[in-house]
Amino acid sequence: MQPQRYNKFIIHPPTLRFFFVKSVKPKKFLGQHFLTDLGVAQRIADTVDAFPDIPVLEVGPGMGVLTQFILRKNRPFKVVEIDFESVPYLHEHFPQLGDNVIEGDFLQMDLREVFDGAPFVLTGNYPYNISSQIFFKMVENRDLIPCCTGMIQKEVAERMAAQPGSKAYGVLSVLIQAWYDVEYLFTVHENVFNPPPKVKSAVIRLTRNGKDALGCDEALFRRIVKTVFTMRRKMMRNGMKQILGKDHPMLADPIFTKRPEQLSVQDYVELTNRVSAATSLL
Repeated sequence: MQPQRYNKFIIHPPTLRFFFVKSVKPKKFLGQHFLTDLGVAQRIADTVDAFPDIPVLEVGPGMGVLTQFILRKNRPFKVVEIDFESVPYLHEHFPQLGDNVIEGDFLQMDLREVFDGAPFVLTGNYPYNISSQIFFKMVENRDLIPCCTGMIQKEVAERMAAQPGSKAYGVLSVLIQAWYDVEYLFTVHENVFNPPPKVKSAVIRLTRNGKDALGCDEALFRRIVKTVFTMRRKMMRNGMKQILGKDHPMLADPIFTKRPEQLSVQDYVELTNRVSAATSLL
């Protein structure tokens, strides 16, 4: 069963902000695993220092384990939190945040409104159940987000950083690396969370690679990548039949005898241009 999510901002009576909340219970349906190791929290918070002169947006601060260290950096800083218990907790324990606590769903937000169109660093201890969606939203707003850091499931981090030819290389690898350089910084063990997850975590940093455009039809690029990786263990020819048609002469090209994980980002860009030219002639 897919985790339930809120689809719009949550509004509570103003008096709720003044309730004293001793702690916040982690909620399974929100994918919450609260970090309890302050040393690890400090290391994650310090990853935003790669871009010291722009604001920071933290996703899912929970009880503020990262928040407390980012606040010390004295830079424009906001947090976005969907949990109805965490919001009053943050107001109670971090009053210096003031109006910089955004109560809502990050996936539904217009990110241009967060810092009035200014770029920012995105960070957080991201909920495992929506981490890929967060990174796809980052890519959609890449002109606003020159750097993204934070903690995610180790397996997802490995996929994001994977190179062509590896078993972990896939859709997430190609679509993220098309726009960002990926650094796998360090691994975090499950015993420093409440509740402990069943998997290890990892801290990553993504930095914009400077490309303003891929040099191809980007919608077709995404379609090709997503299509061929649905059959990642088979030759490219099998997936490309869904795009070109099963009898297209281009399918005889030797590139289609390779498997999807053997092609680099640039290979997919070049393939997209070839497919675009071939299909326009039909």
